Amino acid sequence: MPFENMPEGEDVALPADRVIAVAKAARGGSAGCALSSLEDQVVIERAQAGERAAFEELVHRYDRDVLRLALNVLRSPEDARDVYQESFLKIYRNLHRFRSECSFHTWMYRIVTNVCLDHLRQRRRRPEDQAPVVMTRAHENPGGDFFDRQHDERAHSDPEQSLLGQEIGQQIDAALGALSPRERMIFEMKHCQGLRLRAIGEALGTTEETVKNSLFRATRKLRGQLEGLR
Repeated sequence: MPFENMPEGEDVALPADRVIAVAKAARGGSAGCALSSLEDQVVIERAQAGERAAFEELVHRYDRDVLRLALNVLRSPEDARDVYQESFLKIYRNLHRFRSECSFHTWMYRIVTNVCLDHLRQRRRRPEDQAPVVMTRAHENPGGDFFDRQHDERAHSDPEQSLLGQEIGQQIDAALGALSPRERMIFEMKHCQGLRLRAIGEALGTTEETVKNSLFRATRKLRGQLEGLR
């Protein structure tokens, strides 16, 4: 369904690969220099009016933030890819609802964090559905995408160091898994995304004080889980 013919407000289905195609097109510069020099609000208004290139420009500006958050929170390229697709689908389908009461970045983060939280809750309910994460070396898959390249090849130069790194990584993943979905989200947004507590609260629709309390609980749990690491 062409973007310019998208019925406003209608909850229609959009193929997931369409959004990925848009993202790839945006990275290739299809939005053009003219759009890239415009303020967010102007680009958003043009995208809301049905201009496909304007939406591609928004994807180009924010897709790395979405990817980074999804990877940090879910720690699985496969799950992060799912979140990436679903998030941009929701952004695309709900863009007409965006108003300027908050920043576009905050509005977008609300969508992405909700999608991440849904995936974390599903993972806790059905842990048996989680496939093991298999990471390949970049030279074994030179044509891989962003997700496939999230691996540090330096570990392979020393098998013993690689094994130690894997063991530590498993302990960290287990410790993060012990957090509630909301605690994990807040911890990742603060320490991996570098967001301020107020910004996290705005994205999650809660107060700064609530975020601070959740962060304190998450940090205390992680310290208890990882006290044996040196």
